[in-house]
Amino acid sequence: MDNLNSNKLGGQNIPQPIPLKEDLDKPIPFDVGGTGKANVSHAPLNLGAGPAAPAAKIEIPKPVAKTTAPKIVSTDRITGLRTFFTKLHPGALQFLDEQVGNWLKENPGIVIKRTNITTGEIQAKKTEPNIIITVWY
Repeated sequence: MDNLNSNKLGGQNIPQPIPLKEDLDKPIPFDVGGTGKANVSHAPLNLGAGPAAPAAKIEIPKPVAKTTAPKIVSTDRITGLRTFFTKLHPGALQFLDEQVGNWLKENPGIVIKRTNITTGEIQAKKTEPNIIITVWY
């Protein structure tokens, strides 16, 4: 491999760095001897298709205020809950219907606020899928 001279790289001159004078805290200038103003045109680009057409103004519709129905807020709070569950076969579901009905008959002052029904496995002697009904009152 050829020994390269520090001033030449493959026959080409390497430009020397810009001297910084004495002040090392001063920022390095981006352009040497320039006016500092960029020569940039802000006119639309004309690709030879005639004069540039003015940009069309797009009108954005103003959002319409939605009228919301007044919220119905119950002053009664949830004071308790009751959970019913049974296996998933017809006889057990009929028993669950009777159990929920009897509980409501025994407690006529209860106002049901919310219910939730889900299925899941309940562990007893053996783990089996069950229907689980939760009643908030």
